[in-house]
Amino acid sequence: MNNLKVEYLNFAERPITAIELMKLYKDAGWWKERREQDIEKMLKSVISIGAWKDGTLIGFARAISDGKFRAYVEDVVIDNAFQNSGIGTNLVSKLLEELSDIDVISLFCEEHLIPFYTKTQFKLSKSQFVMHRK
Repeated sequence: MNNLKVEYLNFAERPITAIELMKLYKDAGWWKERREQDIEKMLKSVISIGAWKDGTLIGFARAISDGKFRAYVEDVVIDNAFQNSGIGTNLVSKLLEELSDIDVISLFCEEHLIPFYTKTQFKLSKSQFVMHRK
């Protein structure tokens, strides 16, 4: 799969539809409860990058940001057929280019993904704790 011709485009360069993204989420076993209209709304309010092969969305990454001081990376997802081919690293790198003016970029990930994110210069912080409210 090293000879993959994949395009990495931000939302302004090539918009992503909720249907396309829902297919990726389903492939990953994520967000079955999310509705199409809610995903459409989310896509309009985040910084996102799509990975496209032959016109099909095969990867997606997004970030939420205040535009200057902080950004939070979310939902890095790759079609299962293209896992471990470098697409995730390229997606995150392109997303970080889009966020280059931001002071601090953070993310939460499962422990087994730490080596993946350290490839793109993220560092583990033992001084902060994740807290959620739902």
